[in-house]
Amino acid sequence: MRTTTMGTMVTHLIALVVLGIFTCACGHVALTPLLLGIEAGLLAAGGSARALSGLYPLTLAKALGLSFLHPRSSPLHTEILGPDGCWDSITSPRVFALSGSPSLATDALINGGMDGVILGTELSERPTKPQRSSLRLSMLLRRYYQHRLEGQGLDSAPRLISPWRRGNFRELANASLLQEWVVESLALYRKLIGDPGLAEGVESEAAIKEGVKEFVRRYMECPTIIPRCQWGAKPYRGTPTQLTLPLSFLYVHHTYEPGQPCLSFQQCAANMRSMQRFHQEDRGWDDIGYSFVAGSDGYIYEGRGWHWQGAHTLGHNSRGYGVSFIGDYTATLPSRRSLELVRDLLAACAVDGGRLRANYTVHGHRQVVSTSCPGDALYSEIQGWEHFRRPEEATFMLKH
Repeated sequence: MRTTTMGTMVTHLIALVVLGIFTCACGHVALTPLLLGIEAGLLAAGGSARALSGLYPLTLAKALGLSFLHPRSSPLHTEILGPDGCWDSITSPRVFALSGSPSLATDALINGGMDGVILGTELSERPTKPQRSSLRLSMLLRRYYQHRLEGQGLDSAPRLISPWRRGNFRELANASLLQEWVVESLALYRKLIGDPGLAEGVESEAAIKEGVKEFVRRYMECPTIIPRCQWGAKPYRGTPTQLTLPLSFLYVHHTYEPGQPCLSFQQCAANMRSMQRFHQEDRGWDDIGYSFVAGSDGYIYEGRGWHWQGAHTLGHNSRGYGVSFIGDYTATLPSRRSLELVRDLLAACAVDGGRLRANYTVHGHRQVVSTSCPGDALYSEIQGWEHFRRPEEATFMLKH
């Protein structure tokens, strides 16, 4: 796509706006809100202030508003957000299926909307950034979705790439702004189109407030968690034991083998499959032992997840989640971003979702089992975490 004139670019974008999704390491992305956001940004860069004001309604706000209100009037839409979905095969995908009851704002639509806001905002600011004026749109998209991480992963990566989607969106939006945009978008929608099934008045305000709160929690405060079906997990062998929530502990591990950090979805997914195969075939376990695994690609990978009891910390599996960092951290630390994902985002997400107690305790694996895990360097690091406790301190906290 050439960027010879602003009009040419917009014409190309309008031609590309189609219903559909594409898949990348960052998840599934709906094309329509992404391209509409880019179009609004390009028009704003060309001097149209009205185009930028339409950025949020075009990409996200209207879809969120309709999704928040429709469950109250339509038996077809019982959820207000999500779900995600998976292809039938990670090597030869043909059929895409949602993983639960559909809403009017699936994960793919939300990802596309957030990316549309982020890239649209970036493009709208080009007139004040001369060094970016010659950047081709195709190059911008390639860098955003296909940037290859090196060394310390996201720690040394540019900010305008898809693994930073949620962090970048947090810098542009908050709950009050989202609520304002949704209300304005729905008012315009009612005026232009009308929809007798949509709730109004106090009922509408309550639904929007509740919906925005859940959106912020799920898509802005929680980290992106790659579900089992996306990394190619084999089925659980037998019947999982359900956890009784909320739990009181977060047990930190390192994988040791694989010994190197994974820097791409392909590498991290292969590591997950390798660990599951080892745990099931060599150790005779029902599944991969960990609850969650942190890669150095900016994502958390679902192991046994929030509800299934793991096999990560002998004698303590029913009491807490086992979270492992891919790599050997005897002498070195995981990337700063990987540590933040677990310490700040995953743990807070668990507390907000009622899965971890607010006064939960962080333990290194070695504190409760005879092992060197999670490695000397990582164990030294977690001793500085707010919720780290010695065993005797943890016992006191549980009693009080």
